[in-house]
Amino acid sequence: MIAALRGTIIEKSTSEVLVDVNGVGFRVNCSKLVMAELPEEKESVSLRIRTVVREDALELFGFLSREEEAMFLLLTSVSKVGPKLAMSVLSGLPAPQLAAALVAGDLARLATIHGVGKKTAERLVVELKERAKPLVGASLGVAASQDLVSALLHLGYRPAQAELAARTAMESTGSEAPLEGKIRAALAVLRKAN
Repeated sequence: MIAALRGTIIEKSTSEVLVDVNGVGFRVNCSKLVMAELPEEKESVSLRIRTVVREDALELFGFLSREEEAMFLLLTSVSKVGPKLAMSVLSGLPAPQLAAALVAGDLARLATIHGVGKKTAERLVVELKERAKPLVGASLGVAASQDLVSALLHLGYRPAQAELAARTAMESTGSEAPLEGKIRAALAVLRKAN
């Protein structure tokens, strides 16, 4: 079982990255949020990996953080949620915010994720509400991060952009920094991305 890969990015698409590890190319499925954080082609990368074996395929799913990998495992433990849908869910919300939405039973927020309807959102909350609590505790100031995301959304940024910039800003400034400082850091991240 492959648990981690460290190598050079050969090419990237919207949901997959091809990683060269000592002359062997591995195709790795990643969430859109992870894809946005990956380095450019020909640069080195290190990914946590979950290997999924089916009758007709062996697929690799990559993550940059332990929390995202843990959330992937929780999601795939839910009935009728396979690895592809789990990656779609992780593309809609970073793991800490997803965990917070599950614990809070925020069906409206979950249902806005591509591929997640009302029934799937309800099933996720019912099956994961309690099991997601440790991931909320491990997150970087979820409430403060949600305030930052909300501010970025009001400035006209798309949800995925806002979530990613907020997470990066929270990591660089710390959860105790004033909101104004976090907004400045997030805007710097967004300017750098463009």
